[in-house]
Amino acid sequence: MSVIVQKYGGSSVGTIEKIKKVAQSVIKKHEAGNSMVVVVSAMGDTTDELIALAKQVTDNPDRRELDALLSTGEMISSSLLAMALKAMGHDAISYSAYQIGIKTSGQYGKSLIDDIDGTKIRERLQEGKIVIVAGFQGINDEGDITTLGRGGSDTTAVAIAVKLNGSCEIYTDVDGIYSVDPRKYSAAKKLKEIDYEEMLELASLGAQVMHSRSIELGQKYSIPIYVGLSNSDIEGTVIREVKNMNMESKPVTGLATSDEDVAITVQNISNDINVLSNLFEDVASKRINIDMISQTAPVNGTVNISFTIPKDDLKECLDIVSLYSEGKNIIIDEDITKFSIVGIGMKTTSGVAAKMFKLFSRNDILVKMITTSEIRITCAIRQEDKLKAINIMASEFEL
Repeated sequence: MSVIVQKYGGSSVGTIEKIKKVAQSVIKKHEAGNSMVVVVSAMGDTTDELIALAKQVTDNPDRRELDALLSTGEMISSSLLAMALKAMGHDAISYSAYQIGIKTSGQYGKSLIDDIDGTKIRERLQEGKIVIVAGFQGINDEGDITTLGRGGSDTTAVAIAVKLNGSCEIYTDVDGIYSVDPRKYSAAKKLKEIDYEEMLELASLGAQVMHSRSIELGQKYSIPIYVGLSNSDIEGTVIREVKNMNMESKPVTGLATSDEDVAITVQNISNDINVLSNLFEDVASKRINIDMISQTAPVNGTVNISFTIPKDDLKECLDIVSLYSEGKNIIIDEDITKFSIVGIGMKTTSGVAAKMFKLFSRNDILVKMITTSEIRITCAIRQEDKLKAINIMASEFEL
């Protein structure tokens, strides 16, 4: 008997009617002889509403208490789905992270899954039950509820699939993974399959279909991940290692943008590798992710250093940076869009960067910062240029 771990996003369980439709889809797979584990997100915009409630109390909610509050959203949807399944004549049971031992570590709001005790899930599956799990949450060594960050239910689902040696299916409000967000580029092409490495880059760069840590887990344990539209027979996309790629494949597979970052520039900081090392180490200790970094040439022993971080971490990061600025100017630039092109084919194809920057130049698109890897090029551009850049690049690279 195969184990299927399904995950349904907030839009898929946003109303009672939608929850009933999810229950029908789960029953269909269960009646086909599969053992079913279902991970659910909070209903609709519940998480945003809970954050708004917390901010009515204080502009800076305590992280521990905020995690305890946010975790209730997934508990509500998991209980309601279990009720719906039982009402339809199928035995089901819902569990929180505490009840099935999802062990986490790290900071509140963005903790990491260390391990899952699969005993209770396996016992219930052996009894023929459908197991519903509240996603997005775990329990740390102190016994506190922690959350995994936005999209964390994806990671919960993949982690459970790894633990149970099952397959993983992610259901959301889109019918697969596209080369470009179809809401921003109507001619975007849906991908039948995509390599883990490419999907990981796209997810970390702003493609909101999948949580990046869930892709990392899938790649590490070779768990293929199916992404499709809830309650639909439309074929979706499989994320897996893509072998034997066509030698004539396009160099660029996808494009992603994100407006969720801010650039910080510290002027006239000492050009001392120890100072810069300590600065970035202190930022990393707060689990603040730095993506793009640029530095000017030294002048009189000082440099200007610029880097991007998520906007949500700006206040905490500035508290650290101010300790190193020594009264120097700190410039905050919130008018940036991270614009990225991604493709494994870039490893063996020359001229992609040249083509990209030529198009930017022809169309008067200012590039503020640049970072690259073997399979991606990311530029920080003005937000007003985002849609123009998407249309130009998507057309040029046939995305």
